[in-house]
Amino acid sequence: MHPVVGKVSGRIASASGWTALAGHWIRWRQLGPAALARLADAIRASEVGHTGELLVVVETALPSRHLDSHERALEVFGRWRVWDTPGRSGVLLYVALGDHRIEIIADRGVPVADAHWQTLCDTLQSALRAGRYLPGLLAAISGIEDTLRATLPDESPGTPNRLTDSPLLI
Repeated sequence: MHPVVGKVSGRIASASGWTALAGHWIRWRQLGPAALARLADAIRASEVGHTGELLVVVETALPSRHLDSHERALEVFGRWRVWDTPGRSGVLLYVALGDHRIEIIADRGVPVADAHWQTLCDTLQSALRAGRYLPGLLAAISGIEDTLRATLPDESPGTPNRLTDSPLLI
């Protein structure tokens, strides 16, 4: 697997546990059931017109064994089988809330330059810093889906959906 990667680095995780506490607080305040339902609806509605698949994973904080969000995102990419899509067209949007880390991992079937993913990460990072969690995530989903629509148009309607549309909270 040779994924294309875009990422934004934030600060290094705190060993004291404050980042996990902050991540839980953010998730509790910003990503309740209504927000998660809106994100799932956005993913479901946007997966039309292309053969790519998007998985959104939100983690409260990087596990203590991972100081590198890229490494963690690759682990999540494999664990949730984002690579197991037709045409190797899976994309992972990974957010570690407490650590302020964002990663976009795209499988090798998605011909998009790192700079494009970086721009999407930067835009989401700005929204999260401003406290616009739901609007920022919705805009990131829209940007990823627009990218997939432009690079992987769906020639045959009815492409099966292999990844969940609901954001995963881990």
